Amino acid sequence: MHIIDTILRREEFVESPPILVDIGASGAIHQKWRRIAPYAICIAFDADDREMGFAVHESKGYRKLYVFNRIVADQPTALAPFHLTKSPYCSSLLRPDQDSLAEWAFGGLFDVDRVADLEVVTLKSVLDDLGISKVDWFKTDSQGTDLRLFRSLGDDIVKRIILAEFEPGIMNAYENEDKLSSLMVFMGDRPFWMSGLVIKGSQRIRRQTFEALFSPFRRRLLGQLMKTAPGWGEVTYINAFSDSADYLDKRDYLLGWIIAVIERHLGFALDIALRGANRFSDPVFEEMRKHTLRCIRWEYRKIPLYLMRRFVAALTGIAGAAG
Repeated sequence: MHIIDTILRREEFVESPPILVDIGASGAIHQKWRRIAPYAICIAFDADDREMGFAVHESKGYRKLYVFNRIVADQPTALAPFHLTKSPYCSSLLRPDQDSLAEWAFGGLFDVDRVADLEVVTLKSVLDDLGISKVDWFKTDSQGTDLRLFRSLGDDIVKRIILAEFEPGIMNAYENEDKLSSLMVFMGDRPFWMSGLVIKGSQRIRRQTFEALFSPFRRRLLGQLMKTAPGWGEVTYINAFSDSADYLDKRDYLLGWIIAVIERHLGFALDIALRGANRFSDPVFEEMRKHTLRCIRWEYRKIPLYLMRRFVAALTGIAGAAG
């Protein structure tokens, strides 16, 4: 049995399974969660399905899955206007900033087809109703409200979250949206470090020009070929597990190590194993240390192949220049 399965079958996780929150769920298991899903409870919010209420599933790849077909907001309210856009992936509680979007090739995706008053829930109220007092892995793609939803959990929950994933904006896509810059300031004042950042975007060309001069087929093709400008980011933060964070218990250290391994931050996983061994009298941390070192040594084996590829590429370049 793999060490991750051995750890997740321990009493700590039988009594308190990993809690995963997915806002803007696509319906499929988040790729990174596949390794821990059978042991975890997932709370998913799917705004595209307008059926009210929620469903509880005992399978679907999770130990338990709660699917809420509601809009999630940071403030309690009965109904809120939801802007249904041409692309369902751009629909939001926030109004699209059409003046700014007019300067971008993909601006048409944010055209509002209609505004619907939909029932709203807060994340904290859902957790309270389920009797859940913590979140381990937080993932959101809420189209402009990621930071306010995260903050609405309250400091006691936030500081114990092990990993958080966001998709904040860089450009002006929505009115009064949460930007990457604000998220970085907020997280910089809390016990997290940025473990990943992928910048996505669109082409800076006025939508009117783009649509007037190019056919739909050519617009799709140019969308793949033309240089893009930063529009939003996919950013990940991991809890720092600082020595002063005495509120993190053995379960947190065990799960933190698992998540660091899943994220392939093996150096940090090694640090967690060593810190856990110092804090807790449990031989499992020594096994975690040994496993992490084996993973790191496995990475060593890739070095000769990497160097060979670099050598062949250099030779190919020299041959091409000589020809």
